[in-house]
Parts: sequence; structure tokens; C-alpha cells
Amino acid sequence: MKPLISLNKQESKLRDLLLQTAEYVGKTRSSKAPELRFTGGWVRDKLLGSTSHDIDISIDNMTGFGFANLIKEYLERGEGRLKYEPNILGGLAKIEANPEKSKHLETVTTHVFGLDVDLVNLRKETYSETSRNPTMEFGTPEEDAMRRDATVNALFYNLSSTAVEDFTGRGLQDMELKVIKTPLPALQTFKDDPLRVLRAVRFASRLGYDIDANDKKAMRDETIKEALRVKISRERIGTEIIKMLKGAYLNSVMRTAIAELCPGPDPRCALGLIDDLGLYQTIFTDPTVSVPSSPDQSTWAVAFGTLHGILRSPDSTAQTAKTLQTINKLLVRDESDCFLAWTLVCFVPWAELLPQTLSKASSKKSASYAGLAAREGIKADNKICKIVDDAVTYRHEVLSLRDSMLNSEPLLSSRKRKAAAVGREVHGMAIRAWGVHWRTIVMFSLLWEVSKATSEEHRGILLAQYATWVEHLQALGLLDVDKLKQLVDGNQISQAFGGVKKGPWMKKAMDIAMEWQLRSPEATDPKLGLQEVVDRKKELGFGEH
Repeated sequence: MKPLISLNKQESKLRDLLLQTAEYVGKTRSSKAPELRFTGGWVRDKLLGSTSHDIDISIDNMTGFGFANLIKEYLERGEGRLKYEPNILGGLAKIEANPEKSKHLETVTTHVFGLDVDLVNLRKETYSETSRNPTMEFGTPEEDAMRRDATVNALFYNLSSTAVEDFTGRGLQDMELKVIKTPLPALQTFKDDPLRVLRAVRFASRLGYDIDANDKKAMRDETIKEALRVKISRERIGTEIIKMLKGAYLNSVMRTAIAELCPGPDPRCALGLIDDLGLYQTIFTDPTVSVPSSPDQSTWAVAFGTLHGILRSPDSTAQTAKTLQTINKLLVRDESDCFLAWTLVCFVPWAELLPQTLSKASSKKSASYAGLAAREGIKADNKICKIVDDAVTYRHEVLSLRDSMLNSEPLLSSRKRKAAAVGREVHGMAIRAWGVHWRTIVMFSLLWEVSKATSEEHRGILLAQYATWVEHLQALGLLDVDKLKQLVDGNQISQAFGGVKKGPWMKKAMDIAMEWQLRSPEATDPKLGLQEVVDRKKELGFGEH
């Protein structure tokens, strides 16, 4: 029995409008009415029981721009003006062909009935040996299906017959088998457009599918890896990686039947495939800079596997589960923290390579090889690159502070109040130096250290130590210390020294005032903090007066 697709109200209205326009074209033009299909991901997702608001529509005998203008004409001058409300069709945005951004043919995008619609003609592709940018021509439905990246993305829904069409002969079968496979021979497909390697990884991880064994063999081929390095812009590589990692937070907390039916990003699976296929140095590296040694990928899987365990910490009373829950609760607040954690775990293999010094003339504003891998390897934005650099820079400081707490007596006992104040001061100043993303910096150190553990027992001990430490930070009231407003400001300090001009000394003075504030969490009078600064004026370079 052939699969059936049931349209919702919005999709039914869109289908009616498109078919009415096609009929209008057949009556008013010398050419035949176009044959229309919903294509690709929308068909796949509908068969999986999911609904997408993005619909690609293929036209057999004209361009998407040509048909879009005919929809507009039908609504303004044809029978459509009597059937539909004015302005139901959003503006028509023509997107020119841009092969560097995987737009090999012009498309038109618009918004109608609450749906985002792309219109494009059926096409076939011819590739050269040196470029992933194909020569495009009008094609048949079969040719259009065979040029696609995976059989499960090559299914069509015919608007006239309402039938699901499988022109590759494999799409429905591969959905049943839960496998990602190229319609044409994999080696040639990936050679033509190496970006399809990463798209296969992304779809396999998102859908919970395996990749066909022959396709995996082709993806491991050194000529394909080289083609991925040479033919594909780093921006496009970065875009695919971000799609693999982003949105995982919701997928990790929504453990419902709906989430099982409609899977989302699974970064652990994606990174596992990248690791297994030997693609790490093709992706997460700066192709323009030689490094003293290769990043250590041998235990990378432990790092991203541990992060997966933390983010999906099981509802259990077992000690290991409670440890993971504690780390999750205190270090991962929202989707942004989750995305940053998944992004930074990609660079754990670079953690032990010492930061490099770049010349002042260099445009590469990164302090570590890990940061360069982020900046130049996947073209991460400045925010991500800075966090990666900071995570590497502060890694040993994180370990030192954690150890200082573990090696001392409980700092919050009534007999150790003074020690508690010192502990709060030291930890608080460090966290403020690490900045607003300190939780991600701590997570990076945790994942690196756990990945280097010598045994499963050792990993468990390290996780327990981190959980104890962040609980200690919570008990000290330091989880939001990075946002703590300073009681003593620079103007007050300047006035306390007789209006002396501000200079480099002010940073040290502000730190002294903040140290006092951290030691005295109940204080509200800035005068006491000012007195602390004045009492320590020699440290600021001021003599007696």
C-alpha cells in the first residue's frame, strides 16, 4: 500500500491556490498547465508525522519566479480576486543563484497562509572536476530526484494526484530501514558536492538514522576529505555544524512520545559520526596555519559522550545520576548554555596545545590554536571564538580553584567563617574575571579533564568533584557573581584620594573594593569599601600623605 499524506488546513488552502493558478495558466497561456509538487524535507517530515512550515514547491515547465508572478496575476486579475482576500500573498523575494551558499538555482520565496514557500523549477545538474558548482538545466522529476543528497529527501507529493512519488525507487524503503543513502553512487555524489558529506551526517543524527555502509566508505575516502577542504567554503561547513548542534536543549528535555516521533538535533550522534568517519581535522582546524602537533582526538568521544550524559541526566536516585543532575542544574541554565557547551566540546582536542602569539599585523584575533580552529575552521563568530580562547586560557585556573576547595576543610563551618570569607573572595574574583560565560568555561575544563581520566572510576570521581565544587559556589552565593553590581565606583575612589586623575591604578583599586564586597556580602555602605581601598593605598602606588 502506498503511503498517504493528510494535509492540514493551511496546506490544503495552499494546494488549492497552486492548482487553481496552474489551471489559470493552462487557460490563458499557450503552454500546458504546470505540474506541481511539494518536495524534499516537507514530504519526509509529513511521512514521519511531523509538520513543517517550510514548503519547497517544484514546477515542471517554468521557473519559480515565472510561476510566482502568475500566482500574483491570478490573485489580481483572475478568478482568484473573487475567491481570496486581498494581499494573502506576501512579497515575492527572488533569491539569485549563489553556489557558495548552496543556492545553485534562483528561487522565489514568499509567505502565504502562514507558510514559508519556496518555488523552483525541476532541474538536473552537471558537475566539473574542479568545482562543486554545477551547470543547471531544466530536468524531469526523475532527474531532479536523482540529483538530491539523500533518497529520503528525494520524495515528492504530487498536488494533482495527491500521491507520494519515489522516483529514486529507494526513498520509501530507506525511510523504512532508517538509512541515509545517496540516490547515485556515493563516491561520485560526494566528489561532485562534498558538502553532502556533512548533510548526510546532519540528517542521520537528526532523524536517528544510520548512514549506508557504502556511503560511509566513500565519506572516509581521502580524496573526498580533500575535496571537502578545497571545494567547500568554511562558512558553509560552519553552517552545517551549527545546524547539527543548535536546538539540542529542547530535544534533551522533552522526553515525550512526540519528541520520539519528531526527533531533533542529536549532537552526540553527529560528533560521533564525524569522529568515526575521520573528519575531525577536515572540519575543526584552521587550514591556513601549521601547528606544532596534531590535536589529540583519541579521547574526544569521551568528552562529548560525557556532555550528552550531563545534558540528559536521568531521573534517578543513583549517585552517578545525582552527580550529573547537579552539574546540569548549576552549569546549564538554558538553550544558549547548551549550544555553547556543544560548540566548545568540539575543541577539547585542542586544549593542550599551548596558546600562540600572533603578530600585531595579523587579522586573526585569537589567542589559542583552539580559537583559530573555531575562527578559521568553521568561521565561528567573535563571541564563540572569545569563549573558546577563554576556556583554554582559564582551564588551569579552574582546576586550581576546584582543587583548593577540595583540599581544604569545609569552608562554611561556623568555626571557619574567616576562611569562608577568603574562599568567597578568591572564587568570586576568579568568576568575575572569567565573565558571563564562566559556566561554559568550567564545563570545558570538566570535559577536557574527564576525557583524560585513566578509568571509568576516575571519571566518576572527577564528575563528583566538579559537582561538589559548583554546589559549594552555590552555597557561597556566587553563581551570579559575574552580574554583581559594585558598591564602590571609580568616582568615589578618585574623590577619596583628593580628586586624583584616574589611571592604570584604578583597576587595582576597583578590585580591592570588590574583594572587600565579596568578603562582606551583607554590607551596603560603600564607605567601608572606600576605607579598605585607602588603607591599602601603598598597593596602588600612593605613599603616605
